[in-house]
Amino acid sequence: MRYQISGKQIDVGEALQTHVRTEMDLMLEKYSQRPTDALVIFSRNAHEFVCEATVHLSTGLTASAKAHATEIYSAFDKTLEKMDKQLRRYKRRLKDHHRVRSAPVEFAGAPSYIVAGRNETDEVEPADLQPVIIAEMETRIPSLSAGEAVMQMELAQSPVLVFRNERHGGLNVVYRRDDGNIGWIDPQH
Repeated sequence: MRYQISGKQIDVGEALQTHVRTEMDLMLEKYSQRPTDALVIFSRNAHEFVCEATVHLSTGLTASAKAHATEIYSAFDKTLEKMDKQLRRYKRRLKDHHRVRSAPVEFAGAPSYIVAGRNETDEVEPADLQPVIIAEMETRIPSLSAGEAVMQMELAQSPVLVFRNERHGGLNVVYRRDDGNIGWIDPQH
C-alpha cells in the first residue's frame, strides 16, 4: 500500500502518519486484499481540522470521504468511518466486480478545462461569449458498465461521472438528479 499523507499549511507529524497508515490498513484489509494507493490531506478551516481521503482500489475504482472536527485525529477517524461505511455498503458488489473482471478497469485520457465563471457584478453578457480557460489538465475516463459507473460515482461521492460504456464503447454520463435518483445519459452512437 502506497500512502501520500500531507497537510495544507499544517505540519503532519510522524505519530499522525503512523495512525493513518495503521487504521487505513485495518479498514482496507476487510475489503481489498490487493495493493492500493491512498491520499490523505489535512487542512484547517477556522477552528476545525478537515481531513480528505481518497483510496484507489486495485479494481480501478476510487473511494473518497471528507470530514471535519475540532481535533485532527477526530477528523481523520470520522473520514475513515465514512469511507468504511461506503466500502461496507458496496463490499459484495466490489467482490463480484473483481471476480467478473479479468483485468483492472481501463482508463482513457482526455483534456479537462476549468472555465472562469461569470461574476455577479457583470450585468451584461459579453458579445463574443468566449469563455476564459483558467486551467487545463488531463483527466481519466474509465471503461465501465453502467452499474459499475453508478457504484464508482457513489464511492467517490461525486455528483457526475463520465465513463466509456464497456457494452458499446460510447461515452456515457451518470449523475445524481435533484430528486435523489440517478440519471444515465447514453447517446446514440
